[in-house]
Amino acid sequence: MKKANTNRIGKKLIFAALCLSLAMLCIACGDKNNASDNLEGSLTDIMASLYENAQLDADFRESLSGYETTELTDELKSSILGTEDITYTEGVVSMPMMSSIAFQCVLLRVDDADVETVKQTLKDNANPDKWVCVSAETTLIESRGNVIFFIMCGKNEAYALNEAFQKL
Repeated sequence: MKKANTNRIGKKLIFAALCLSLAMLCIACGDKNNASDNLEGSLTDIMASLYENAQLDADFRESLSGYETTELTDELKSSILGTEDITYTEGVVSMPMMSSIAFQCVLLRVDDADVETVKQTLKDNANPDKWVCVSAETTLIESRGNVIFFIMCGKNEAYALNEAFQKL
């Protein structure tokens, strides 16, 4: 009988240790979009950093002189985001002033609790065919903390800029 009790106590101790280890692992991993991962600084400065640090080909980098980063106003909201149903505290869009290529890069700062909802709304409303005679090859929607990165353009540029965004 004593051996059975010892085995039962040993199993309970092992189970408790496993539960504690699992709890510690969950705490260590945490939520990827927590406030400590929030990007600091203005979105205009963050956009400039993306262009500066992305591994872009020489032709695209040269064309950036014709791109403008502006505040995302209520007048632009629907045409850029595809909907009026997104609330953000700060927003900027970068796009060519005049071009025959499909390109827009958007940064939105939203409330921490709204990040996933806003990302899903963007996915549901993104229109890569909104340009006349051209379409965006790739649409990416990612986030770091409370900043959302939304880009529609060619595949190489989209992934290069997203990689730069993830490294900020």
